[in-house]
Amino acid sequence: MVCRSLLGLSALFGLAACAQLPFGGSVLERPAEPVPEIASELAAPPPPPSARTVEQFDTTTAEQRAAATAEPSGATTLLGTTVASLGDPTRAGFWMETPLIEAATRGMLEYPETGKSVEVEMFPIEGGGSRVSLAALRVLDAPLTDLPVLNVYGN
Repeated sequence: MVCRSLLGLSALFGLAACAQLPFGGSVLERPAEPVPEIASELAAPPPPPSARTVEQFDTTTAEQRAAATAEPSGATTLLGTTVASLGDPTRAGFWMETPLIEAATRGMLEYPETGKSVEVEMFPIEGGGSRVSLAALRVLDAPLTDLPVLNVYGN
């Protein structure tokens, strides 16, 4: 009986330890708060709990998509390229989590395959790849289930 209890506890602590491993950020870690001066322009309401389709998860408006694809405001310095994956689809708006920056800022992503670009809120993370919002990948016409290579621009 004692062995079963110890085995159960060791499994529980082992899983808790795995959640803290540095493989692109802790699974318990929550994204940084939006940058106040850009949050209203690039944010969107969260999708409804019943969301099941891409259109239901992407709550950005046509106006927001148009504004995000307009000429970038100061994001002209190439910070690098990154392999991107779809980020949390329940986190609405235009954002990117990337190891290419050290502090939250505004930036621009370009997908060379389509020649399209989008303005995003960028948040620093540890790791090798980047995570991009559903709305941003849709504006770029990037595949949602692939790992597109994106050019990342900042100030």
